[in-house]
Amino acid sequence: QVQLVESGGGLVQAGGSLRLSCATSGRTFSNYAVGWFRQARGKEREFVAAVSRSSGRIFYADFVKGRFTISRDNAKNTVYLQMNSLKPEDTAVYYCAAARTVGTIRNQYDYWGQGTQVTVSS
Repeated sequence: QVQLVESGGGLVQAGGSLRLSCATSGRTFSNYAVGWFRQARGKEREFVAAVSRSSGRIFYADFVKGRFTISRDNAKNTVYLQMNSLKPEDTAVYYCAAARTVGTIRNQYDYWGQGTQVTVSS
């Protein structure tokens, strides 16, 4: 079992930055790929970014390329999502999730955190 806890969300003005963290207490964290997804009010949950177990493979949704950076520190059992140049349309609840293999499909991910709210004001 892998338990994930997101943090770092909040309210920021357009053009600002936030860094989200996804921490786990699982001892086998390095065995899992980790993805970030987001869900805006009234919309489906969508893929944002993902990193493989060793950080050798990284994927981004087109709408965050050049603005968001995903990274992981296996020694700290933590994955980060650095979000720059935030836009009002980035407003959503952001979730991290763990899977055996890296990918962009929601159903690939077996374990999910509770989410952290990101609100970008115009």
